[in-house]
Amino acid sequence: MSTNVTGQFCGRDARLASRRDFLARAGLGFGMLAAADLLGREARAAERPAGKAKSVIFLFMHGGPSHIDSFDPKPLLNQLDGKPAPASFGKADFQFTKMDEVPLLGSPRTFRRRGQSGLEISDLFENVAAHADDLAVIRSLHHDGFTHVTGQNWMNTGWARVGRPSVGSWVTYGLGTENDNLPAFMVMLDGPIKAGSPAYGAGFLPAKFQGTVLRGEGPPILNVERTPMLDEGEQRRLLDSLGELNRRHFAARTDDSELAARIASYELAFRMQTSVPELAALDGESEATKKLYGLEEPATHDFGVQCLRARRMVERGVRFVQIYSGGRKGGAGTGWDGHNQINENHEVMARSVDKPIAGLLADLKSRGLLDSTLVVWGGDFGRTPFTDGAESGSGNRNGRDHNPYGFSVWLAGGGVRGGQAIGATDEIGLRAVEDKVHVHDLHATMLGLLGIDHSQLTYFFQGRDFRLTDVGGQNNLVERLT
Repeated sequence: MSTNVTGQFCGRDARLASRRDFLARAGLGFGMLAAADLLGREARAAERPAGKAKSVIFLFMHGGPSHIDSFDPKPLLNQLDGKPAPASFGKADFQFTKMDEVPLLGSPRTFRRRGQSGLEISDLFENVAAHADDLAVIRSLHHDGFTHVTGQNWMNTGWARVGRPSVGSWVTYGLGTENDNLPAFMVMLDGPIKAGSPAYGAGFLPAKFQGTVLRGEGPPILNVERTPMLDEGEQRRLLDSLGELNRRHFAARTDDSELAARIASYELAFRMQTSVPELAALDGESEATKKLYGLEEPATHDFGVQCLRARRMVERGVRFVQIYSGGRKGGAGTGWDGHNQINENHEVMARSVDKPIAGLLADLKSRGLLDSTLVVWGGDFGRTPFTDGAESGSGNRNGRDHNPYGFSVWLAGGGVRGGQAIGATDEIGLRAVEDKVHVHDLHATMLGLLGIDHSQLTYFFQGRDFRLTDVGGQNNLVERLT
């Protein structure tokens, strides 16, 4: 049986089992759940391996941003614009497009060398480009998911199909939380995502490790507010009584993670009645800070609010924050999915996130939080170097199809040495060819920057130990990045 990063058996999750046994035998009330969790957290912190990053902010561009129009310049592609792809680049399958039937499409964007490092970034991200010396761009990421659902599953769970825990769930399972009053894993959306809630779900891990959605409209988190019919004291007594009944019920059902999560969630929800409104409210932020994130501009306001709240979350000890750009309200109708008029699509989408992301990086750095916060930017996959040109689907000759064979993500903070590009795609941006980085390698790297050995973070399920990186993760980039 393998062990997790705390040196405890994770095959049967002995930490949870011992906590259940302690509560059941001692006959303790509901409020002791928080105390038990605190004791376990202190023990894990004492045994945790060294890692410079303590938290993660994952900026996910739903729909698949084009690497060859943003962080991976391809001069030869521009020279071959409108021509068939040379036979030397081979053939590949894509969602709608037949590669040998459509012309190549050069990028209309202007790339320039940025910062002291000279990292090349396009004019889609002029504000982010000002932080080039903080960015490490991986230009050789790849997986084999062609659709949005499979691409989002690969990037978020390390597996193409539904059912595996998300990276945020694995991180919080391995490291726990540093805040008693907020969920350890929080998610912000601008509309539905095609992979749905499993993209930030706990899969087969105990349900308490799933992401909690912070809403942009209405109550920040559903079902947290206290009913007007109860004051705080009355609610406390009600919860303790409910906890006693739940404890008795749970004593005979110790493997029911849904019940365990629900029991713990009642107590957390009680504490969140004060902490969540305080987190969501931005009244105490200065006008300069709000302007930094673009809150005064309609195009950047919504994503800016999410980025500012993300900073407030990590400041308060939230372990993993994920922000999605490109849902129903993401602009351009289809998020980052540029099958049709990709240049216009990306101009709208990049404008909505560029200033807020740059503001987030600047704000984290000014507050001394960037070293301890790993920021990751990416999407479902990249885009093809040739036109979509499909009669089926929604594409045309001014768009690009999905491309999982080679695309870009970037990392900043968390001990990452910026101003560098790792790996490369071929000369037209079709495939990763140099220092190839599979999504399992990316996840291994993210865990490694947090001080977690990805091969040791496992969970026993259906007869074997599972891990986020499955049997992969060999190209761990921690040493190169730091």
